Amino acid sequence: MTSLQGKNVVVIGGTSGIGLATALAAAEQGAKVWAAGRSQEHLEKAGKIAEGQENITLTQLDTHDDEGLKALFESIGTVDHLVSAATGGTRTLAPFVEQTEEQFQAAFGKLWGYAKVARLGAAYVPETGSITFVSGAPARRHKANMSALSCVGGAVENMVRCLAVELAPKRVNVVSPGIIDTALFDWMGEEKDERVAAMTQGQLVPRIGKPQEVASAVIYLMQNGYATGTTVDVDGGQLLS
Repeated sequence: MTSLQGKNVVVIGGTSGIGLATALAAAEQGAKVWAAGRSQEHLEKAGKIAEGQENITLTQLDTHDDEGLKALFESIGTVDHLVSAATGGTRTLAPFVEQTEEQFQAAFGKLWGYAKVARLGAAYVPETGSITFVSGAPARRHKANMSALSCVGGAVENMVRCLAVELAPKRVNVVSPGIIDTALFDWMGEEKDERVAAMTQGQLVPRIGKPQEVASAVIYLMQNGYATGTTVDVDGGQLLS
């Protein structure tokens, strides 16, 4: 296992949820971290959470912003570990036959965003470095009304295996989380706890996951120099339930 001390880590989608938890975890291990996100609201909240962390730089950036990504990578020079946890697309949860073509395609903004991060960032990652993406349990746990989400997740995981072959010896991996306590569920308001309990009661670990639990898997993939083309599941046993 390699140390993150003094390493340069970039987390796209790093101002909230899993991305922010990853940025904080990497910084705690001595890495110099750049955390980028598109939401000004998330950026301000992240600034308060990371206050006093001198080795974390927060920046506003969209995963689809080619010029912004190039400028960020060029300003850093060497990116030892590149992570993208950005949503990058709009999710429509509805029966497949009721979705419009535009709605279904919009979900793939996540895949295109990841592809841009890899295409523009790979040149800055050294041969000993890594690229890590985040998919999701729906990639292999198929439920009604989640066809777009499942297809995008499956495409992300397959792209990771392709990139692991093409970019070797640079390592490329993906973490697949289950139901995680992020801003995605904030819209539920006061009903959040009850709704989430109902969603997770059938899991082997019957509770919602924490962003830090997923972040620990991302950190593992950064540090394990023998892991590439790998999908690490952190889903409370959702795939088995």
